[in-house]
Amino acid sequence: AAAPAPAPAAAPAPAPAPVAAAPANAAGESVYKRTCALCHASGVAGAPVPGNKDDWGPRIEQGKDTLYKHALEGYTGEKGMMPARGGAATLPDDDVKAAVDFMVAKSQ
Repeated sequence: AAAPAPAPAAAPAPAPAPVAAAPANAAGESVYKRTCALCHASGVAGAPVPGNKDDWGPRIEQGKDTLYKHALEGYTGEKGMMPARGGAATLPDDDVKAAVDFMVAKSQ
């Protein structure tokens, strides 16, 4: 009867899975550091700073499609403006979206 007791001890094994999620958006973090951080790190021109839930909350509520559209095409709103692709005209769509995902993940 003592043999079944060790089986529940195996349950903690899935715990490392969330750690693997961190590098999953390494591309987004890289794009953020190269391009987006120029404005988003300090809030230049009303750019929401990643991690600031007050700034990001209303934006996140609009949905990722809207965030992607604004990041890709540019946007001017009440709080500031976002240049298309953060001013990096040749930045691929997937890189822009990865950077948006990175900032949103830090801000939820």
